[in-house]
Amino acid sequence: MSIVLTPFARARLFPSPVRANTIQDCSPEDFERRLNSEAPERVLPGYAPFCRLHVHRNWTSTRTLTVPVTDDNRHLLRSAYEARTREELPVLVRWFEGVDAPVARHLVPILYSREQLAREGSPIDADWGVVGCLYTMEPEEIPMAPITMMRNALGVGEGGSGVALDRDAYRRAVDFWERNANWRP
Repeated sequence: MSIVLTPFARARLFPSPVRANTIQDCSPEDFERRLNSEAPERVLPGYAPFCRLHVHRNWTSTRTLTVPVTDDNRHLLRSAYEARTREELPVLVRWFEGVDAPVARHLVPILYSREQLAREGSPIDADWGVVGCLYTMEPEEIPMAPITMMRNALGVGEGGSGVALDRDAYRRAVDFWERNANWRP
């Protein structure tokens, strides 16, 4: 099985200049090499048959992706309309500014199959392509953001995957994301 970083993931996980809330102490090439040479601790099913998640022990100083919302930090939440790429429509997002996230215990790359990436107009020369990565304390998936679920349901033309909305998964995601938020330096 071969794994590559997609251009979408490369830009988000390894931006230039490097940001404190992305993968640290590792080049994109080293990340790919590690994923191809080291078996994951666990393989988790994704939200669709073409998606899977590989759980790896964090070998970097990368910090967790999310921080719990508390009465002490709620005033540090910010929001704005943003697009992930120039082609996508902006959506409402929120994040913390001015919080310290702990170093993650696990890196959980999100993989899409070669066939799905070709359907989305992003062909790869490997079996699987990394489309994102979760930085977690526990060796498990955190729920997909509700807006990402909606974008996926809108289809490939709107930056999604074309997978229909699962109302129960959406409710679980809302429960998680009401109590947690991403952070930015």
